[in-house]
This record gives sequence, C-alpha cells and structure tokens, in this order.
Amino acid sequence: MKWIQSGVVAGLFAGVLGLLPAGAWAGAAKTQHPVVFAHGMGGFDDLLGYDYWGNDFGMFVGKACATRFEVNCNSDLDPGQRAFVAQVAAFQSSEVRGLDLADDIEGFMATAGVSKVSIIGHSQGGIDARKAARVLRERRGVTSVVVLASIASPHRGSPVAKYILDQKPGVTSVIAALARYYGNSVYEPGNDAYAAAKQLVYNDYSATDGVVTGMKVFNEKYPVSSNYAERYVSLITAQHGVNVNPALYLLKEFLFDIDGNGYCVGDGDNDGAAGCGDGVRNEADDDGVVGINSQQMGRRLRYHDALFGFDSVLEDTSIPALTDLNAPSRLQSTSMSSVVPQDHLDVVGVGPDLFDEPEFYAALIHYISVHD
Repeated sequence: MKWIQSGVVAGLFAGVLGLLPAGAWAGAAKTQHPVVFAHGMGGFDDLLGYDYWGNDFGMFVGKACATRFEVNCNSDLDPGQRAFVAQVAAFQSSEVRGLDLADDIEGFMATAGVSKVSIIGHSQGGIDARKAARVLRERRGVTSVVVLASIASPHRGSPVAKYILDQKPGVTSVIAALARYYGNSVYEPGNDAYAAAKQLVYNDYSATDGVVTGMKVFNEKYPVSSNYAERYVSLITAQHGVNVNPALYLLKEFLFDIDGNGYCVGDGDNDGAAGCGDGVRNEADDDGVVGINSQQMGRRLRYHDALFGFDSVLEDTSIPALTDLNAPSRLQSTSMSSVVPQDHLDVVGVGPDLFDEPEFYAALIHYISVHD
C-alpha cells in the first residue's frame, strides 16, 4: 500500500521568500475527503514495465508537492491533497478484488481518521470500486464513497477477455496468453487469471462451472446506486491505428478489432443494450482493450486539455447519465462525445507518449473537490 499525504508545512519557503502563499500554484482545489486510486488488471507497482498511476518518469500522479520547490511530485495538486493507492490481486475476479479493495480502504480510513473517500478506478479497478462501495455501505451502515470515477472501465465487458478465454486447450492457454502481455506476475500467489478473464465478458462464460460470472450479473449485484456512492462518473478513452500503444497494437490489429460502436450481438437484437462487450468490432471506437459502448457509468465526463492554463474535467450534459448498466441507450453506446483520445494504457502512465498524466488526474481531482 502507498499512502501519500502532504504535510501542512507547504509554502514555508514561499513565505520566507515573499513568494505566493501555500497552494497558490496548484491548479486543483483540495478535496474534502481523500482520493483512493484503484488499479486495473495486472497492476499495482507497474504495468508492462511502467509505474502504474505514474507519468513516463515514474512520479505518482497523486503525490502533492509539500513546497513549491519540491520535485518528483504533482505541482497541479493542492499541497494538502491526500491520496492513497490501494493494492489488490493483479489477476482475480472483481468479487475478490472488490472485497480486497474495501478492506484496503477501510484500513486506510481508520488510519487517516476519515469517514468518507472518493475512488478513481482504472479499467477493472473501476469495476472493483462498485463492489467496494457496496461492501463499505453494508459494513459501516452509511454511504462511505462520495465520488466513484471510472476510467476506461469495461462495465459491459471486453472482447479481449473473451478472445483470451476462447484460446484452446483451456486454462493453461488463458494464463499463457495473459502472461504474454503482463509477464510472470500472472503466476504470483493469490492470482487466478482464468477468473479474472471470466469476469470481463458480458454474459456468463461457462454454464457448467457451477458459478455465474460476467459483467451482466455483476452489474445487477453492484448497480449505480446512491446507497453505495453519492456520485458515479466515467471517463471514456478511444484510440486507433498506429496511435495505439505498441503493447496493444499486435493484439488489436493482427488478432482482432475490438468492439466499440455499440451495436452489440450478445442478445442478438443490435439495440446497444444487453450483450455489449462481446461482439461487433469497430476499430475507430475503442482504446485497444475496451469499446466505448462498455465504458460509460453514471455521468459522462469531458476532459479538456488546455493549451494554456489548467486542464479541466466537466460533465458532458449532452449525454444522459447511465444508471442501468445493462441497458445503455444507443446514444450512450455510440457517441464519441467527450472521448479522451488516448489508448487504454496511456492514461495510467504507460508510455512513451505526450499525455500529461499529472495534470489529467489533477483536473479530475479538482472535479471531485467540487462535488465532495
């Protein structure tokens, strides 16, 4: 676990030298409640050799600068911003990972003396966060998550998972396929790569294994509900062609094109509802792993990368909030409005690229500060 909490001594040097007061250089306002970062599949310390939740140089995007002159920190954050990186099994179902995440958060809350948190979850981390929010509510008797934000999360599944599961002769090949992209961490104790892959298809993958899995049933158990989190928001990523991260390019372009246009085949009626995530391909509308038809949860957010000044994250009011995760409208499934033009890995620091991860997360934290 990592707990990054900047001290209140911020601005000491600035005060001595007559410069700006503490926090004046930060673009993001401080959130009232700490922000928890929940990693996706294959994460915690690094992903494909890059620091998870870092920039291209390994700086944690949630680490605020205690002084204006500190380096290797996110100068766009308020010096008093508190952020915590949770750690769960790299390869497991979200039933398991979500419970682990709730345990991590509850331990952090007790240590930090706080009653609520907000959660930023990338990929599977955004799914884990929905279970964690419900578990925290059931344990504590009150809603403990203020803002639950997912980034590039496959709320209605990913065809990458189904592709891997369809490899023959079965479990051994599933694990080997994941190991090609994530390395030997697949084999670490506590991991179950087969369960992880089954989690991220839409429909139950196997009717004979004695357990019902997949995102359809998960969405029914852990819905968008104000009982569990006060506000649900999502950021959607999409990139295609040679701009996709090289780690994803071979998988995407030579093996298959993943879905994204929202006309889903899982239920056979192409209505953009049940079945999203398992079928139709459209390379322009995905991020190399997840289609846009799978990523919206709650309110859709718009990220504006400002050429001058501080970036911003606002709600896209042109797209209605999605409250029933198993029944997105055609607009919610197909609209490219407010899509962040990055691939699935760019947004968590897998480079090299020109994406400004520190300012991106500072802008999202600022959004959270407005609503917590």
